[in-house]
Amino acid sequence: MLNEPLLKIDLPGIAKVRTGKVREIFDLGDSLLFVATDRISAFDCVMPNGIPRKGEVLTQLSHFWFDRSESIVSNHRLAAPGDPLPKELEPFSAKLAGRSMIVKKAKPLAIECVVRGYLAGSGWKEYQKQGTVCGIPLPSGLQESSELPEPIFTPATKAETGHDMNIDFSEASTIVGTKIAEKCRELSLRIYSMARDFARQKGIIIADTKFEFGLMGEDLILIDEVLTPDSSRFWPAEGYQPGRGQPSYDKQFVRDYLETVDWDKSPPAPALPPDVVAKSQAKYLEAFRLLTGKPL
Repeated sequence: MLNEPLLKIDLPGIAKVRTGKVREIFDLGDSLLFVATDRISAFDCVMPNGIPRKGEVLTQLSHFWFDRSESIVSNHRLAAPGDPLPKELEPFSAKLAGRSMIVKKAKPLAIECVVRGYLAGSGWKEYQKQGTVCGIPLPSGLQESSELPEPIFTPATKAETGHDMNIDFSEASTIVGTKIAEKCRELSLRIYSMARDFARQKGIIIADTKFEFGLMGEDLILIDEVLTPDSSRFWPAEGYQPGRGQPSYDKQFVRDYLETVDWDKSPPAPALPPDVVAKSQAKYLEAFRLLTGKPL
């Protein structure tokens, strides 16, 4: 029997400043509290039921990758897993366990920093039409899921509602400034390359991923979640074969199910059946186990 998913969280006496598709953000004064719920979204709609323990996977994997990427770039974490909670949060310790993170108050950049190492999703669609991904020319003859000659940086706008929109590097530079855009590109490619090489040894292909950066004064730091099944495409390395879509450890499984039902991709979204919930949970937990070498 699956645990009940945590779909909403309120902390009486602690001000909630934002509710995202998955995360709730609370103001702790000189810091923020991020809480990852078990909500899952697809096609920009939040499903009415969630995936139990998904929020724990997202939070603990982010901690794992923050540890591994700190030699490349600083991040927004103020507390590590297992650190005691501030006194005002102690009454909520059971709810917060494993799914919360206390972070710095950075100023988020207005772009998403996407790195693609393989040809999939919107990149594959664009390549089929014009041989490019986000305007970057690629060699001819690539197939769906082909590994790219080298990873590419393909930024996107941030959308509060609806789809993030792919943009080219010059537009990203216009939004955040050339110097910051170049730094984002350099850091994103370095973090992705480190994670790709590490994950491949563990049996996972990171096909693409999305990073977020913020400013603390003049310093650029890594924020939000990092290299999770929600922000990345994770494929099993075993059985990988270009020329088709790949099985995945991420929420592509839920998207694939939703493509089979009679739904126009506008709210309200349909409830996920128990078998889809169970299989999705298994995929998230397996991704965590493979990458970290231990069960959650």
